[in-house]
Amino acid sequence: MKVGLLFGSFNPIHMGHLILGNYMAYNTDLSAVWYVVSPQNPFKKSSSLLHEFDRLHLVSLAIDKNDRLGVSDVEFRMPRPSYTIDTLTYLQDKYAGYEFVLIVGEDNLPFFPKWKNYERILEYFEVYVYPRSGTPPYTLKDHPKIKTIPAPMLDISATLIRDCVRQHKSITYMVPEEVEGYIKQKKFWI
Repeated sequence: MKVGLLFGSFNPIHMGHLILGNYMAYNTDLSAVWYVVSPQNPFKKSSSLLHEFDRLHLVSLAIDKNDRLGVSDVEFRMPRPSYTIDTLTYLQDKYAGYEFVLIVGEDNLPFFPKWKNYERILEYFEVYVYPRSGTPPYTLKDHPKIKTIPAPMLDISATLIRDCVRQHKSITYMVPEEVEGYIKQKKFWI
């Protein structure tokens, strides 16, 4: 089984994440896409980050009806901050017979050489890259393990959603209905 891994804080998960995951699961050679909820991104600091279990629950609500999409809390039990190579290695050991593929936005590639053991990632794992506007030039474009996937782009961000919630503006259609309901129920970012 070939599984794409889409890492993120998902604070909150939104339609851009869901469209991307669904596109990758149904329009590539992947059997499934797992959203790997990261408790702490080593490159980001956020005071508005929901508790990891709340973010995990929001992802579960969002993908509940799609059997090709899954969610993983694997990084909750790993040393922090979590590094992609460590998670990939752990999952590869745990799920013998699975082939894991890293899914990243094109805007990550100029900085990919700063990732911990990025050479090992490229040695052992394929990387599926989706387009992002405004990406500066990068050297890894022709690497044999990097495959560009022409996934649809949706310019929406979790920051925009959090700002809308704080300002009591609508987030309808930016997140699934179940996610919006849970955000309102729990009064996140208010």
